[in-house]
Amino acid sequence: QVQLVESGGGLVQAGGSLRLSCAASGRTFSSYTMGWFRQAPGKEREFVASISWSIGITYYADSVKGRFTISRDNAKNTVYLQMNSLKPEDTAVYYCAADLRSWAPTMTGDFWGQGTQVTVSS
Repeated sequence: QVQLVESGGGLVQAGGSLRLSCAASGRTFSSYTMGWFRQAPGKEREFVASISWSIGITYYADSVKGRFTISRDNAKNTVYLQMNSLKPEDTAVYYCAADLRSWAPTMTGDFWGQGTQVTVSS
């Protein structure tokens, strides 16, 4: 059974930083695409960033490009999202996701975490 557990959310002022973590278990993820999505109140869930677990190639939504960095630690089976220069419009619940395809930049997600709240105050 696949489990994705997010952590690292919280409250931060505009311009600040947070690092989200996603601990993955239950399968060998080396051939998957991993990523992050977010959902703000009253809005649709949107793609944020993705990474190929095997080769480390990354892809970002335009809204976060240059501010967010996705990475993975193979030894810890963990994916990270470093978020810098945070803006109030980044406020959302952030979800970790896994896609069974080895590289799917605009992933849809076959498995999901429970989400972690990020709130950016102005």
